[in-house]
Amino acid sequence: MVLKLYVDRLSQPSRAVLIFCKANGIEFDEVLVDVAKGQQRSPEYAEINPMKNVPAIVDGRFKLFESHAILVYLACAFPGVAEHWYPADLSRRAKIDSVLHWHHSNLRAGAAPYVFNARLAPIFGLPLNPRVAARAEKLLSGSLAKIESIWLKGKGRFLVGSSQPSIADLSLVCEIMQLELLDKEDRNRLLGPHKKVQQWIEDTRHATRPYFDEMHNILFKVKEKLARMPAEGATSKTLAGNKKQILSKM
Repeated sequence: MVLKLYVDRLSQPSRAVLIFCKANGIEFDEVLVDVAKGQQRSPEYAEINPMKNVPAIVDGRFKLFESHAILVYLACAFPGVAEHWYPADLSRRAKIDSVLHWHHSNLRAGAAPYVFNARLAPIFGLPLNPRVAARAEKLLSGSLAKIESIWLKGKGRFLVGSSQPSIADLSLVCEIMQLELLDKEDRNRLLGPHKKVQQWIEDTRHATRPYFDEMHNILFKVKEKLARMPAEGATSKTLAGNKKQILSKM
């Protein structure tokens, strides 16, 4: 049976799993779970992922959720996956695991709430929350600094001094790419001080082309629609009414 990926391309971890499969020639069926429509909360999907988020996979009778666990499984279970993604050497593998464990409570905990509270909240009929955004920005900026001073320390182009990308590079870069939804000035303010991070993003993009660009194309389309949204003074009702249009898949 063909591997099934339950994903939404607007989801950072979903994009990481999709890019990984395409870059490694893993055959799969992509099943859209439209988060904007609440499809992740359906009883049918809960049978696959009781946490009711994306991504999730079904490989024969085996079901798995949580993107980091999925990436590890795919790297180990499918033949032909290049060694650099998740090396057999336990010390190198452990270093990659350490980045993945750090990710959720640091980079993701800063980036996701910042983007939501600084840019996306109105399309869900909610007000922007500058206080939450400020706290998230502090964590995000600190995380970007740590990536440079710890994970990108040394001569390697990728995390933990590697010359080729691992599943950790893919996961973290896809997270940072969510900042593309911000306006240019805001994104440049956040990423501008971090030249190593910017170069690492480009290196990861080049290492996984054309799939990286293909999977992130939806961000730029949504950004274009966000730019055409009503400016300040629009009601929450109006903005909420635009939600499905803005987040529609193109």
